Amino acid sequence: MTISRETAVGIGLVLILLAIPYAAIELGKPFYVTLATRMAILALAAVGLNLALGLGGLVSFGHAAFFGIGGYAAGILASHGFSGQPLDFGLFSLPGTTMMPAIWVVAVAAGGLLAAVIGAISLRTSGVYFIMITLAFAQMTYYFAISWPAYGGEDGLSITLRNAFPGVNTLVPINFFLICYGLLAAALVLFALTRDSRFGAALQAARQNEVRVATVGIAPYRIRLAAFVISGMVTALAGALYADLNRFVSPSMLSWHMSGELIVLIILGGVGRLAGPVAGAMLFVLFEFLLGGLTERWQFFLGLALLGVVLFARGGLVGLLVGRPRHG
Repeated sequence: MTISRETAVGIGLVLILLAIPYAAIELGKPFYVTLATRMAILALAAVGLNLALGLGGLVSFGHAAFFGIGGYAAGILASHGFSGQPLDFGLFSLPGTTMMPAIWVVAVAAGGLLAAVIGAISLRTSGVYFIMITLAFAQMTYYFAISWPAYGGEDGLSITLRNAFPGVNTLVPINFFLICYGLLAAALVLFALTRDSRFGAALQAARQNEVRVATVGIAPYRIRLAAFVISGMVTALAGALYADLNRFVSPSMLSWHMSGELIVLIILGGVGRLAGPVAGAMLFVLFEFLLGGLTERWQFFLGLALLGVVLFARGGLVGLLVGRPRHG
């Protein structure tokens, strides 16, 4: 059995990410475990966007809405779980919880529901109109969070303790990293299966020629909407993990800057590449950490790197390592 060069590069990048926290522990640098965890979470969020952008060609500038709603799901459920007060919805109430699996289910469901609403409207447009409508929806959720004083408003919402996972002490950094890493691995498998399935083939065909797809009896709108919903669900899961990592949720998770960062991650790593989000997240966090300590304008150098990728390495870092363009 042989594997492609791109698959080998992807496996190598994923293994490097796994090795970082263990190397940090051996070197007595526990802070780097947190950096690796941040890489894994941002990569997970970018995998979600890569489903829509990389496979479907949907340039969404509103994925911060899903990232943020996942974070707020974690923060709100945790705050009620610690206080013991149920969430009151008027006609009914729900108990809070500090258990990660339950929080993930709520975050994924909320992200999927929001993505279905946004997608149902946005996907009736295309091009720059689609970009602007998704951005508008994200900004609507951002301003809603700012004007929601019950959960901190513009000051954000603190999480007293990191939420729990059955049989695991999540307060130990390496344990929480492994949880995030496991979910990232599962998302990468989901991406690979989707890309190689008939659904993925139809989605990529709709990206290349919508008219031809419609003539063979496939509805591009439904295919894209399904991909957009799945994309939002994966990104919302990453948002819930990000809230647990920082033990804090703020409206900044919903801002357009966050959407831009996710797009930058994918471009740096490689649009449509399986390991593109991993490579992009690792590179982004390294830029932020290494150059951020030297200058407040570290984004300037990130911009130069992004410009270099766009001009000379259209396949991103993964494409550069693989050495040939991606087809399909």
